[in-house]
Amino acid sequence: MQYRSLGRTGVQVSSLVLGAMNFGRIGNTTQEEASAIVGAALDAGINLIDTADVYSGGQSEEMVGKAIAGRRDDVVLATKATLPMGDERNRRGGSRRWLVTALDNSLRRLGVDHVDLYQMHRWDPTTSDEETLSALTDLQRAGKIRYFGSSTFPAYRIVQAQWTARERHLSRYVTEQPSYSILQRGIETHVLPVTQEYGMGVLAWSPLASGWLSGAIRAGQEITTNRSGFMRQRYDISVPANRAKLEAVEQLATVADEAGLSMIQLALGFVTAHPGVTSAIIGPRTADHLRSQLAAADTVLSTDVLDAIDAIVAPGIDLAPAEKNDTPPALLDPALRRR
Repeated sequence: MQYRSLGRTGVQVSSLVLGAMNFGRIGNTTQEEASAIVGAALDAGINLIDTADVYSGGQSEEMVGKAIAGRRDDVVLATKATLPMGDERNRRGGSRRWLVTALDNSLRRLGVDHVDLYQMHRWDPTTSDEETLSALTDLQRAGKIRYFGSSTFPAYRIVQAQWTARERHLSRYVTEQPSYSILQRGIETHVLPVTQEYGMGVLAWSPLASGWLSGAIRAGQEITTNRSGFMRQRYDISVPANRAKLEAVEQLATVADEAGLSMIQLALGFVTAHPGVTSAIIGPRTADHLRSQLAAADTVLSTDVLDAIDAIVAPGIDLAPAEKNDTPPALLDPALRRR
């Protein structure tokens, strides 16, 4: 296992992060299975576990808490807030009112007195940066969180938050958690240059592109991954973006074979090769998934392999732009771009 500094915090974290989104009803993972996955990951050298309050309505946090009991000091523990936790309109977002409550709820579910990294799951356009950052700074000073970060923020919002922290003398986001894979390289254009400028740690989610780069999706085969069962539009080959992804996957499979690598090793090795990326988040649903992903822990891609990848999917290009999660609100709601 490789280790890198998490931004400028001085905290050393593994190049692979255990993501716990599949723990609970999302991935049909039991507590016994989750505990086995966590134990195997820690034994293999992974020391950062990432979850969120919204994952299976809190089940993931509960399972992680039980799985790390007795090993809390071995874990850099990260969770997230801001996405809706129920229908009540104030149980979401980045307001002080909600974040104080949301963090207490997460700590209770995790069974701990603090988390090491508390992340804003998405930018909340209804709440000012000062409101959110002042609440997070106070929670940090209270000892409930050690550091805080952002997740899936567009580049201009990362910059704005950094400036707000400086101008208002508040603590700042020290990490960003963006979507990044061979098939979705858009963050190379704006986000990664900004995070590098501000010395932020980067924890990349979906490095296997929701299973497209796992080796389980190939031309001429029925797509039967767990996620394809409830996100069918993203795996429908009649959709042009999905056809483009499948064409790229077939070419990437040839590159992997010629390099003596699995598709998973190729995909994870690509993400962790970028100098602006600290770690890649893996989200195994089973122990077998974990084993296949741990095989990439020490993968270092050669220049020839990285050049071959660039020739298939050009730097800075998203093959499925509609799947981005950091689109400015005005591009999604016509009312916001018309007088």
